[in-house]
Amino acid sequence: QVQLVESGGGLVQAGGSLGLSCAASGGTFSSYYLGWFRQAPGKEREFVAAITWNSGITYYAKSVKGRFTISRDNAKNTMYLQMNSLKPEDTAVYYCAAVLNPRGGGQSVREYDYWGQGTQVTVSS
Repeated sequence: QVQLVESGGGLVQAGGSLGLSCAASGGTFSSYYLGWFRQAPGKEREFVAAITWNSGITYYAKSVKGRFTISRDNAKNTMYLQMNSLKPEDTAVYYCAAVLNPRGGGQSVREYDYWGQGTQVTVSS
């Protein structure tokens, strides 16, 4: 099974940018459909973005579309999330997730089998 480790979180001012990475080990990275989720204090974990096995198709939550970009490098066993024009409401713990074959469109927490430990992103106003 695959193990996932996020990095790149931190504190940034509103309007700034931050890049997250998700490094995988223990599995065939290119076999996994990948996603980013986030969870703010007191709220449920929510979908941010997803990417198919060969990067052919990407999906975004409406709240981040046009500001965030998901990508992956199968040769480096790493997925990325570039976040631009950050807003205070983007503050959350960000998690990467993996599944071999999502049951739906890969936009639900329940569809994923493997999760990283999360990385904190804080956007100050």
